[in-house]
Amino acid sequence: MAAAAGRAIAAALLLVAVLCGGASIRRSEAIGVNWGTQLSHPLPASTVVRLLHDNGFDKVKLFDAEEAILDALKGSGIQVMVGIPNDMLADLAAGGKAAEDWVAKNVSGHVHDGVDIRYVAVGNEPFLDAFNGTYLNTTFPAMQNIQAALVKAGLADKVKVTVPLNADVYQSPTGKPSDGDFRADIHGLMLTIVQFLASTGAPFVANVYPFISLYSDPNFPLDYAFFQGSSAPVVDGDVTYQNTFDANHDTLVAALRRNGFGNVSVVVGEVGWPTDGDMNANLDYARRFNQGFLTHIASGNGTPLRPGPVDAYLFSLIDEDRKSIQPGNFERHWGIFNYDGTPKYALSLAGGNGTTTLRPARGVKYLDKKWCVLKPSADLADQKVGDSVSYACGLADCTALGYKTSCGGLDAKGNVSYAFNSYYQTMDQDDRACDFKGLATTSSVDPTVGTCRFIIEIDVGAAAASGARGGVAGGVASVLAALALMVMVL
Repeated sequence: MAAAAGRAIAAALLLVAVLCGGASIRRSEAIGVNWGTQLSHPLPASTVVRLLHDNGFDKVKLFDAEEAILDALKGSGIQVMVGIPNDMLADLAAGGKAAEDWVAKNVSGHVHDGVDIRYVAVGNEPFLDAFNGTYLNTTFPAMQNIQAALVKAGLADKVKVTVPLNADVYQSPTGKPSDGDFRADIHGLMLTIVQFLASTGAPFVANVYPFISLYSDPNFPLDYAFFQGSSAPVVDGDVTYQNTFDANHDTLVAALRRNGFGNVSVVVGEVGWPTDGDMNANLDYARRFNQGFLTHIASGNGTPLRPGPVDAYLFSLIDEDRKSIQPGNFERHWGIFNYDGTPKYALSLAGGNGTTTLRPARGVKYLDKKWCVLKPSADLADQKVGDSVSYACGLADCTALGYKTSCGGLDAKGNVSYAFNSYYQTMDQDDRACDFKGLATTSSVDPTVGTCRFIIEIDVGAAAASGARGGVAGGVASVLAALALMVMVL
């Protein structure tokens, strides 16, 4: 009977390993990804966790501690960086009790339930100039209090406290990476934070965006953003930098070295390229950059000042139609997957050395196959048309409309129809959402033209019901329950 029990247990454990996707086997090839949730129609968390597994991601970075997402990550084997939004920093900085409550609710319980939380990201790019110093006095105290709470909970050895920072917190006065240092106006604060990271063994998390350099400066050399060599490389002593990522990364490494913290590890918290909303945000450039980056880090060569593996999280997993467009219309189009979990382009996460490409989300449910369009009889000169488009785009996503964007080739009527359909889908195809003072009508004919896709939204209710019945974590839990039952019976 003991032998039979042993065989049953071994079989069950093997099944658990299969369901987990062989995470330990993939570890050397895997890369992290940012999972944002600012969508009007999000995929169920269990569907996204399965999408992560299907594509070999073993690390995920979250911007908040959403219970449904953390629950879906139980037993998944995926390493988690859980985030704290900037608007919570003041409360967490004010006293230890708030930090202890946050850790108890969002870390301790989930860790004990099988969520592999490795980092707490306190804030997100809190020192951006755009914030006008709002978080300068609260970020570090909040980090200290979260650290103290983790120590009290007995988790400080497993869970590290850090803060994702935009690459603008360091710079080089000469443009050479070796002259890198921290920004003068926050230099003292940065050294305090880096000292904290060094003392706790936490990494410096930097968000690096070559696309933003191009977006901000039309004279920025385009080929310097990619990884196939540049016509305008940066020569720094014996080193020639052929791409902006390496130069940016090593500017940070030099800043750490200059201030006596050369041993602090670096994690690239966000890196990627958008696919729409700007003339330089397109599928070709995004594929070129992301594949170039993945191939670059898969080599294991690292950067000139920091050879070896690069720990990085792609930005981002899925497009988010509710993100702020204050930085630019491209903000809603960073995903390597569309809103519904379909891949945007071929991408080998193994760095081009394997045959694996992106796999779509499974089991996605859609609303009916119908679209809202402008009536053929409508007069474009009617003031109601312009007012209706403004209304629709104020409540839905029209960022694909514009100069040299995916829908930039539409005619005037096409633009109106796109706006109407975007609103109609956002409102779950409610009949009242396709009226616009009598200007619109529904159609069963897909109005998609060329690169301009007229979407049909996800049926969130149906998708949630389907997702609740499956998922990797759920499958593992079922097997573990069966294993426990077998042990008791045998």
